[in-house]
Amino acid sequence: MPLTETSPSPRKPALRRSAGETRDALMEAAFGLVRAQGLSATSVDEICGAAGVSKGAFFHHFKSKEHLAAAAADHWSETTGAMFDAAPYHAAADPLDRVLGYIAFRAALIDGAPEAFTCFVGTMVQEAWATSPPVQAACWDSISGHAGKLEDDIAAAMAAHDVSPGWTARSLALHTQAVLQGAFILAKASGDAEMAREAIRHLRRYVELLFARGGPVLSPDTNH
Repeated sequence: MPLTETSPSPRKPALRRSAGETRDALMEAAFGLVRAQGLSATSVDEICGAAGVSKGAFFHHFKSKEHLAAAAADHWSETTGAMFDAAPYHAAADPLDRVLGYIAFRAALIDGAPEAFTCFVGTMVQEAWATSPPVQAACWDSISGHAGKLEDDIAAAMAAHDVSPGWTARSLALHTQAVLQGAFILAKASGDAEMAREAIRHLRRYVELLFARGGPVLSPDTNH
């Protein structure tokens, strides 16, 4: 993903594709369609049309739409993971700056229509959490795995800034994902991407306060 999470354009039929390329084309077509209209509303025929492959090719690679959705969650993790691994915030020497840089990077990705910047796995799990255990598990692996990459920088920032609070690097990493997924819901519900940006700006302020950068450290249990 250039450094955006934009939906792929529908693929034109290819004369020759490897099996791996066909499989990837189907999953990447699902990225855009599911974010635009949801998993339930997305048909196998639509996925095949957007990928430029036959229905027979679909069922050669996937037993069902559910099977594709679970596999696509893993593919989403791989493709977005490569984007985040290459992001410039990793160059900061101070691990807290890397954490804040990650948050700023996420805010910079908020651009265009909601289907262009919202999360594929976050969209799917809101529909499938109670009806498809395989999709639920794949979405959790994707979201928690992404949080895990941030967890190391948070732990390093806690050590570097001598922060010993009543919370863990893991819990804060997961909190960032809760805020981001909630920000996407606000953007969808309001039709205003600025709602998502402001939620992410609040996340940055919160992290700065936790590390006493620009204000006092606030315990999660502090009444305020």
